[in-house]
Amino acid sequence: MNTFKHALAAVILLASLALAQEAPNYPPPTEGNFIAHNFKFRSGEQLTELRLHYRTFGQPARDSSGHVTNAVLLLHGTTGSGAQFLAPQFANQLFGPGQPLDVSRYFIIAADGIGHGNSSKPSDGMRAHFPQYDYDDMVAAQHLLLTEGLKVDHLRLLFGTSMGCMHSFVWAETYPTFMDALMPMACLPVEIAGRNRVWRKMLMDAIRNDPDWKDGEYKDEPKQALRTAQDLLVIAGSAPVLMQKRQPTLDDADKYVADAVESHIAGLDANDLLYAVNASRNYDPAPRLESIVAPLLWINSADDFINPPELGIAEKEIKRIKNGKFILLPISDNTHGHGTHTWAVAWRDSMIEFLNRTAH
Repeated sequence: MNTFKHALAAVILLASLALAQEAPNYPPPTEGNFIAHNFKFRSGEQLTELRLHYRTFGQPARDSSGHVTNAVLLLHGTTGSGAQFLAPQFANQLFGPGQPLDVSRYFIIAADGIGHGNSSKPSDGMRAHFPQYDYDDMVAAQHLLLTEGLKVDHLRLLFGTSMGCMHSFVWAETYPTFMDALMPMACLPVEIAGRNRVWRKMLMDAIRNDPDWKDGEYKDEPKQALRTAQDLLVIAGSAPVLMQKRQPTLDDADKYVADAVESHIAGLDANDLLYAVNASRNYDPAPRLESIVAPLLWINSADDFINPPELGIAEKEIKRIKNGKFILLPISDNTHGHGTHTWAVAWRDSMIEFLNRTAH
């Protein structure tokens, strides 16, 4: 009996330690909405009111001239939102006391992009009549949120993952002196082509070619289109070594597919997804990379399906960025394919060195 009690106590202790590691070690965020009035899109369309949702941590610090000196902007990936940065593998590694983005030192802003999260999006009611936004529109809206909504005229750091990584390059070229430093994670600064375009085109075609989509005017979600779309999203975000370890048998792999697809379909809207993926259609910062002046630390992982290292694009393009550095993380127990961008343990030390190097 004593042996059983000791074993049970050990299990409880281990469970308690695991929970403690997962528990947030930082205050909860403040959430809000900024309304951009008469927002004009590059397509020529306009919204009388564009809602931009955001989360903030900490408080802005201002110098004697009133300029904010400690703001950090976090930009999420396609179909995501600022909520992704609350994940323990990200926030618990970065936001706590003494950590790289300690919220007692930094004013952290996690914004929901146009068409994502709680910002204005097609599923609010306009459906396929929602403006056809692109990455330039999304960055312009982020700039408005900062300058007009939050009264932030400068960033200590701009950090972006996946789509947010691509937004980082757009930011760096559009507002080159707005930030002290840039940290794009998991993307390439070139036109989306090759396999990256192919899987996106397949996803969009699956939605548009489903009769139940009804040109975006459906009452019930086109389920088959969403299943196909989610299948493609699973593959795009996959890490082969990690998946082989976690699904070592046929039955394990089949169960993973069923769980990963069915559990996520309920949270998808076909129009929102179509718009979000289509927003990348004219992304191409390559012609202006030399205009980037802020120090830039760009990190990809070697097991990224979307940005495979064998293309050699990053090693070529980083040479055109005067103050840029590129790191390719080798495959390890700390990498998670494309999603490595949110697993801070894989790159936190590089962030610390970068913040120290770019400090004034």
